[in-house]
Amino acid sequence: MKTDARRTGVLPVLKIPFLLLAIADLTALALQLRPWPEVANLPGGGTTAYDPAICLGVYVILILLMDNRQKDGPRQALGTGTLMGLLAGVLLIAEVLVVRPPASESGYVALGLLCGAGILCGVAGLRGAHGAGGGGVPIGILTGIWTAMTAALMGTAAVLAQIGLSQASPLSSDPWKQYEGLAIGTEAVQSLVHWLNTATAFLLIGPLVGGTMGLLFAVMALPHKD
Repeated sequence: MKTDARRTGVLPVLKIPFLLLAIADLTALALQLRPWPEVANLPGGGTTAYDPAICLGVYVILILLMDNRQKDGPRQALGTGTLMGLLAGVLLIAEVLVVRPPASESGYVALGLLCGAGILCGVAGLRGAHGAGGGGVPIGILTGIWTAMTAALMGTAAVLAQIGLSQASPLSSDPWKQYEGLAIGTEAVQSLVHWLNTATAFLLIGPLVGGTMGLLFAVMALPHKD
């Protein structure tokens, strides 16, 4: 009974904070992109803004669908992924704070921080696959993905804060004119597009990198047969 209670109790503790963070990110993004009818004037017919919104919506659905009754392997993967994801998220937040478009001067620092976050995903995958009660390579991949998702939500929150700060002083009282600046490539619009693309990269590419790193680290640690 104690084991069952623990299994049903641990996952909600992990789910709820990140579900709330994903919803908060999605809400903040929607508020930042007002007026919504003008989003279509952004590059790609508005896909620059739609992509991170869709990714956040998928995150919310995935977290809601996570089963509260998990076996030991997936439970450990989520626990390890959360811990390592928080560390990786700090690196992504630092990357957001360091980078200012164009990022030519801070490019190497940003790359180092991103690589550090990727390595943490790999380490998480290694621990998930080969730690106590580890479930092998599949659990390593799951751990790497959850680590990246955790970090991505934190990094996206930092991105949205940057967007809010950069738009603290509106260019015009007419919202249409702010988006109209895209035609002449104003610095404010270029910054908005840069940060929206950054959020999409965190949310979409991040889990792919996390799963890949988890796979590589888990496989490299497999015992070799003589």
